[in-house]
Amino acid sequence: MTIIKLNATHSTNSYMRQLLATKELEDYSVVWTLNQTRGRGQMGTVWSSQPGKNLTISIYKDVSWLGISNHFFISIVVSLALIQTLNELMIINLKIKWPNDILSDNKKLGGILIENIIKNNQLKASIIGIGLNVNQTNFDNLPQASSLINITGRVIPLEEILDRVLINIKASFLKLQEKHAFDELKKNYNSTLFRLNKPSTFKDKNNNLFAGYIYGTDKQGNLLVLLENKVIKSFGFKEITLLY
Repeated sequence: MTIIKLNATHSTNSYMRQLLATKELEDYSVVWTLNQTRGRGQMGTVWSSQPGKNLTISIYKDVSWLGISNHFFISIVVSLALIQTLNELMIINLKIKWPNDILSDNKKLGGILIENIIKNNQLKASIIGIGLNVNQTNFDNLPQASSLINITGRVIPLEEILDRVLINIKASFLKLQEKHAFDELKKNYNSTLFRLNKPSTFKDKNNNLFAGYIYGTDKQGNLLVLLENKVIKSFGFKEITLLY
């Protein structure tokens, strides 16, 4: 396994894409930077991180064995691997805010940005971007953000977090390759969803607010919401935002 450590880069996902344009990468190759200057989140959001304080990485993963219709299971196994990592660090009240933000006590600890490489309508590989707030204490204008140091009161070496994350991601992907693992992984993911079966407020792409209950996710990774008229409707992540 290759780990490329950078003092700074705009985006680890973008850096890895540039590498792939010039050479093949070993499975589980990692790009790790201490200062990500233009980190990206879901739907074009910006991931802001203090230099040297947090874990900002991208992992190259061969997923050519996974059918394209099951692409959301990449997000499932990575999310569950981060939950496992934080459980090992005794972080409590962990939830996944759909599709793949990681929360503790309703505050965001990390996020995932997965960019799939598809050729001839087949999955080839994934670039898995992970940002995890570790030793940063202040989050200006981000009242819903927190970090491991704020929760545990201790500085945690980034190398330790990286090792744990990689071990758990490898274990999760091995699980995904087992026969009949899909149902178990999906059940574990759904059971960890933030605000599952609780009255929640959502905003659609036209900024209209509506109420509903999170019911789970479908095979494509869409969020299933039980609406006030007792109808269960599925929403893609670009169609709906779950408000805190």
